[in-house]
Amino acid sequence: MRILVLNADYPRFLVWLYRREAGLENAPYAAQMAARNASLFGVADFYSRNFAADGHAAAEIHVNNPWLQSAWAREHGMSVEPVDPPGHTAAKPSLPGWLQRAVTPFKPMLRPLARKVGLSPKLDAQAEKILLAQVEEFRPDLIINQDIFHVDTTLARRLKSIGKPVLFGQVGIGLPRGADWSVYDLMMSQLVSLVEAYRKAGVRAELCHLAFEPAVLDALPPAPAPDIEVSFVGTVSPEHGQRIALLEAVAGRFDLKLFGSRPQALPSNSPLHRCFQGEVWGNDMYQVLRRSKITLNSHIDLAGNEAGNMRLFEATGAGAYLLTDFKESLHTLFEPGREVAVWRSIDDCLGGIERALRSDTERAEIARAGHARTMARHTYRHRTRQILDFAEQIRARS
Repeated sequence: MRILVLNADYPRFLVWLYRREAGLENAPYAAQMAARNASLFGVADFYSRNFAADGHAAAEIHVNNPWLQSAWAREHGMSVEPVDPPGHTAAKPSLPGWLQRAVTPFKPMLRPLARKVGLSPKLDAQAEKILLAQVEEFRPDLIINQDIFHVDTTLARRLKSIGKPVLFGQVGIGLPRGADWSVYDLMMSQLVSLVEAYRKAGVRAELCHLAFEPAVLDALPPAPAPDIEVSFVGTVSPEHGQRIALLEAVAGRFDLKLFGSRPQALPSNSPLHRCFQGEVWGNDMYQVLRRSKITLNSHIDLAGNEAGNMRLFEATGAGAYLLTDFKESLHTLFEPGREVAVWRSIDDCLGGIERALRSDTERAEIARAGHARTMARHTYRHRTRQILDFAEQIRARS
């Protein structure tokens, strides 16, 4: 089977990636892709390498990377407009912090309008043209779209018209309104609530969790000494109200190190301002997890009572001691209290941190058990084989 995985990268990650290696934006496509995969950020080439390990031809396309995509186009004889150097594109105006905080309660209602007027991420005409040419050249039997905003249903329908591949979508966010999801043969999500939402919309949907890639461990340098008392790696935004409340309480009692971008909407008197250490991506993120005596997890608010964010697998896969928020479905992934530590309230989390810091042995035992569970049940090899099973079921019915 020929399998194509479509993904999109955070703009801030792309700037970091290209600024750290001078001239990378002018390198051949293969060299840029190798640098992107070597960063170990996100899913890198984890899907394609595991599909390939089972005998399939597979590749990733990072649809919103203009330097990478332009390189492919030039190498295939396409005429493309020049792309600005990394970090030199015109910045979008941002709202003042006080105004961001004022509109926060209305953001869920504003998002559908934003998509309608074109403010959501979307590929421009040149990026769409290149992507269509790549699909035409690769001729996949299966396309897995992991970014339903950059590759919306209209573009997905154009992609599917090229050779009539099976089309899967993979999503972990709320169901956007107004789109015709019938173009998809299957939607996959780590959240049961989203699986049910797509089924109600008339689309076949299945539960498929995120994962960890064991090859990451081979690519990392030796594990550093644990010199961080408590860490959190990830986003702090208005969509993470519970997370912010937790982290502010932790910051008042412990030496918390936050790794991520500082949000403008955070009040000026928040104790979190002194905790920010900057952004870490890929390799550096995994090393932060390994340096941490305790690393925290708190799901995005919309996850409700469901567990399944990427931090569960990245932290346990890296061998870190993870203290995560209790969710009703957590036991389907890890054994609470044995493979991951859990907290049920802010006070419970604070007490859990105190107890864990007093016992190196307990932390080591839970970290080892969590790592063993991830390696046994939650790798990308497990997920790609699950996806192949889905594809075989679809093909058998057609």
